Amino acid sequence: MPTVGVDALTSEDFLLDVREDDEWEAGHAQGALHIPMSEFVARYGELTEAVPEDGKVYVLCRVGGRSAQVAQYLIQQGIDAVNVDGGMQAWEAAGRPVADGKGGVGTVI
Repeated sequence: MPTVGVDALTSEDFLLDVREDDEWEAGHAQGALHIPMSEFVARYGELTEAVPEDGKVYVLCRVGGRSAQVAQYLIQQGIDAVNVDGGMQAWEAAGRPVADGKGGVGTVI
């Protein structure tokens, strides 16, 4: 499973957040695409429409378990996907900005 730490991510990278709606609303990486893991297969087309051509998809969840499962699924579909080790908890701990669903400062739950 390809894995990367948050320190390797840049503002240009395509982020996919697979946490549930309440987690997303509490705090997320600005600019990330949000498709909850529980809805992922049904909403898969949203990802394929949004991902840059020949782009890599960096998959985030809270700590890395759900994102690893989704990244594995994407790889099986032929998409260049990478699991983000430590997920949003590592993102927040690294001092990366976290936004809430109302445009304010968020927190990871």
